[in-house]
This record gives sequence, structure tokens and C-alpha cells, in this order.
Amino acid sequence: MTKWLVRWILSAVALLIVAHVVPGFHVRGIGAALIAALVVGFVNATLGLLLKIITFPLTILTFGIFLLVVNALMLEVSAWFVPGFAVHGFAAAFWGALALAVIHLIMRQATKD
Repeated sequence: MTKWLVRWILSAVALLIVAHVVPGFHVRGIGAALIAALVVGFVNATLGLLLKIITFPLTILTFGIFLLVVNALMLEVSAWFVPGFAVHGFAAAFWGALALAVIHLIMRQATKD
């Protein structure tokens, strides 16, 4: 349970960091970031998984880069449901997805067991 809470909070912090770095990517505060982290996780686990399965051949052809497009779309979908979380345009979603991937990679390395 503690591990899940830590990951949730770190995901919210990652969203706040991306909001400060990527133009067009906005998170109103820590509350919106916490809710957005939950919604992004849920959307990725449901719709994102389905899209990743459907687009698997394209992902192989692009050596995995197409996953950034899928993740960007999931960020845009998540922004529809969370007040205080907005992604303005596909470019902001794409760069936000890339920044989130890098930040999560760094956080995973820092919090290894």
C-alpha cells in the first residue's frame, strides 16, 4: 500500500514538473495533479492498453517511438476529465508524454528497492 501511495504522489509531482517545463501543459495545483495522476493511470490501464495492443505492429516498425503518440493521446483524453488539468494541442501532449517518460525513468531509478 505504501509503495502505491509513493508512486501516486511521485506521478503527481512529475505532472507538476512537466507543467512548468512544457508550454501548453497546465496543472492548476497539487490537488489537480493528484486527481490527474489517478485519471492518467486509469486511462492508460484501460484505453491505453487497448490502443497499445492494436498499434503493436506500428510500434515495432517505429522501434517503440509510436508509444509516445499513444501516451500523448492518453494525456489529452485524461485532460478532458480532470478540472485543473489541461493539455493544449497535440504538440504539448507529445512533449509532455516524452518529459513524463524521462521523469518517471529518473524517479524509478532513484526509488529502486
